[in-house]
Amino acid sequence: MNDERPLADILRPKTLDEVIAQEHLVGKNGIIRKLLATGFLPSMIFWGPPGCGKTTLAQLLATLTNSFFESHSAVTATLADVRRVIKQAGERKNLSGLRTILFLDEIHRFNKAQQDALLPAVEHGTVIFIGATTENPSFEVISPLLSRCRVLVLKRLEEDELKEITVRGLTYLHKSLEKKAESFLFEIANGDARALLTVLGIAASLTKQKKLSAADIEEAAQRKMLQYDQLGEEHYNTISAFIKSMRASDVDGALYYLARMVAAGEDPLFIARRMVVFASEDIGMAQPTALVVANTVFDACNKIGYPECQENLAHGVVYLALAKKDRSAYDAYMAALGDVKQLGNLPIPLVIRNAPTKLMKGLGYGKGYDKYTTESLLPEKLKNKQYYKRG
Repeated sequence: MNDERPLADILRPKTLDEVIAQEHLVGKNGIIRKLLATGFLPSMIFWGPPGCGKTTLAQLLATLTNSFFESHSAVTATLADVRRVIKQAGERKNLSGLRTILFLDEIHRFNKAQQDALLPAVEHGTVIFIGATTENPSFEVISPLLSRCRVLVLKRLEEDELKEITVRGLTYLHKSLEKKAESFLFEIANGDARALLTVLGIAASLTKQKKLSAADIEEAAQRKMLQYDQLGEEHYNTISAFIKSMRASDVDGALYYLARMVAAGEDPLFIARRMVVFASEDIGMAQPTALVVANTVFDACNKIGYPECQENLAHGVVYLALAKKDRSAYDAYMAALGDVKQLGNLPIPLVIRNAPTKLMKGLGYGKGYDKYTTESLLPEKLKNKQYYKRG
């Protein structure tokens, strides 16, 4: 191929119908189609993971509305750049009536002063501002700017969508892909279409063979292919080893198996969910704050995603592995659950039944209730049974 542009740029959709994924935005009833139909385009913030189509949608909106497109990265753009673009946009609008879409990638990298500079232009319609971010805009975008923008959430690409993108790439490259290579490519991409097409394009340029192998993908990505099928035995072996290492307070083992899963592209939320369960099941009352830490790690992974959230996972794993262990709450609940399954719905003592009506009160519901009683409040058949053994 003579075109030296990155494959992701070559295959960038030219129409909304060519967009793969984000059906809730670009589909028949999607908000972007509805906005285009009205001819009104508000300032917007696209919030979503890397490689989900934020830049593509911004470019498409400029094309479909015949707008001038100014694209900058908040990593490198300065306050002077922003002011220059706004000044030129005003002149363009006055001279020709042509509106300007200012697209700022990674808007969360702009400081407060830089974001403040956008406010007058957005307020007066000098530019249609579109910001893109992988971070929660509620925390990273100043309130005055956020209130003037419509936030659109883009979703992580699913495997069937990655497959469709891969087919487009292979068709353009006149290549095919081994099944094992495809699985490895999807692991590397981790929902990122741009990363997928970048690796695919490099792999195709490194070999004259028509069929790309896992070794070709590995060489292109400069990443080893790990034996880790997320639906296979190795998946369950690794998560089992991870949990058992934390249970045994083996910090090094837990970190190693965590690294195995992260390097293989395991969903960070899957790992974090298991940590939340572990915090109550294995640590429990010995260190109740473990559940708070595990939940915070889960939230961090949900907000941040890879690659940064691996640091949050590691932090949480070390904390959980070093924490004292106590399964008494878990064991007590399981014992109570066993009685429920075996004995069914035993009659609840009248003294603690709800008594919202006179009839119920007349039947003795709630009679003699003492909220500080030391008597057992279990059903008669389980009277004085003890599930939880206090340490």
